Parts: sequence; C-alpha cells; structure tokens
Amino acid sequence: MRPTKEDLEAARDRVIPDVLPPDGEPLRVLFCGINPGLYSGATGHHFARPGNRFWPALHLSGFTPRRLAPSEQHLLPSYGLGITNLAHRTTARADELTPEELREGGLRLRALVERHRPAYLAVAGVTAYRTAFGDPRAQIGPQPDTFGPSRLWILPNPSGLNASWQLTRIAAEFTRLRECAALRTPP
Repeated sequence: MRPTKEDLEAARDRVIPDVLPPDGEPLRVLFCGINPGLYSGATGHHFARPGNRFWPALHLSGFTPRRLAPSEQHLLPSYGLGITNLAHRTTARADELTPEELREGGLRLRALVERHRPAYLAVAGVTAYRTAFGDPRAQIGPQPDTFGPSRLWILPNPSGLNASWQLTRIAAEFTRLRECAALRTPP
C-alpha cells in the first residue's frame, strides 16, 4: 500500500535503521545514501520511492540475482551488502540537509566503517560526498584514497530527481563497482 500525503508528512525527521550484517560477518560493499526521503521514512525501507533506481541498478549490475523490493532490504547482508546514510533524518529533498549535518554524518560513517570493515564504501551522491568530506574535486567512480580500512567508490545518486543519470548509466557504474568488489575481500 502506498503512503498517503499525510503518511509522508508524518514521516518527516524519522530515522531508518542501517541494514548491516552481524558484527564479524563479511561486508563486501556498504552503500551509503545521502539521507532517506519521506517515502522511505513512511515505509521504513531504504531507497523506497517508486522511481528511485537503486534497486533496479543493484540487480542489473549483478549484485543480486533478481530485483529486490525495498521491503526485502533485510536480504542484503546475505549478499555481503549493507545500507546506511550520511544523514539519518528523513526529508522531502536532500537539499534540506545542512552542510553541518552532512559533515557530522561523515564522522559517524567513519566509525561505522571502522567497525564493519567493508571492502568498499560506496557513497551514492557526489555532491553530498564533497560537502561531507570537504573534497570539492571528487568525481563519480573509484577514489584514490581509502576510507579507513575500505576502498572508496562514489556512485551517482539513484534518485529519480537526478535526471542527468539514466538507469543504464547508473547500472554500468554499479557494475564497475561489483567487478572490483568481487576481486577484493573485506579487510
């Protein structure tokens, strides 16, 4: 059932828990969104808004054997995958977040990566990454620096609002990441 307008407004500032494997279990890729949207807040699932290309790109790239629904996010750890966000509070648009919120989220993300030690941290959203980590030159793709013990990859934002990236291009970037992550075991 789709959330109503009232459900969406009531979801403002909610927090959606991270999807992570139990401590000590392997984590090939930790996907990091900018923050959950209101649709995700209303459903309790990451990247839940119809039109978001995360779940289709995840499947088209070969990370999952079939397209998962957002309500199946709990299956991700069985594939060595997880999801978190730079900022936890839900908003209608990512541009409602302050630069301070993104920087604080970056600090929390460092601690999370140290604890779970993914082979790759994949941040979905280059502009948010640039703000959170003070790296104005960061580009989509693999990064030269590591993020704690993990390799770092910046993905395009899969939101339907990111019209400059079509699903085929997003899936191609996810595929590049999957191919590299298959060659590297978590630290």
